[in-house]
Amino acid sequence: MQKQICYILLFTMLCITAYAQQSVGRKDLLSVSLDDRVVDKLLAKEITLTPGQHAPLHQHPCPVVGYVAEGTLVYQILGQPARTLSAGDAFYEPAGTAIARFENASADKPLKFIAFYLSHGEQPLVKILSPTGDK
Repeated sequence: MQKQICYILLFTMLCITAYAQQSVGRKDLLSVSLDDRVVDKLLAKEITLTPGQHAPLHQHPCPVVGYVAEGTLVYQILGQPARTLSAGDAFYEPAGTAIARFENASADKPLKFIAFYLSHGEQPLVKILSPTGDK
């Protein structure tokens, strides 16, 4: 009986050691500088756009970091080229910067993304802008 317990303990120790030696995979998705911005609240939201749905010209008072969970996103900061992002890609919307395009690229599948709002104090999360440039 004592021999069996020793074998069980040895086997358990070997399993624990093998599990501990497995490496953790990490993939760089995004790296941005937030300068000296104060962040005292992080809000994480799952957002779904229906097929073909798009957001109007807008901006955020705080930086927004996002992760595309499902679907394909067309994303464009005003004055920069548009980018097409797929599931697994990340994006960054700087505070106070106009977002010209933010749309579901698919006509038949929803777009799901996770948005992390790096907020300071109580403030609205989004401000819709006039297409003529009036705020």
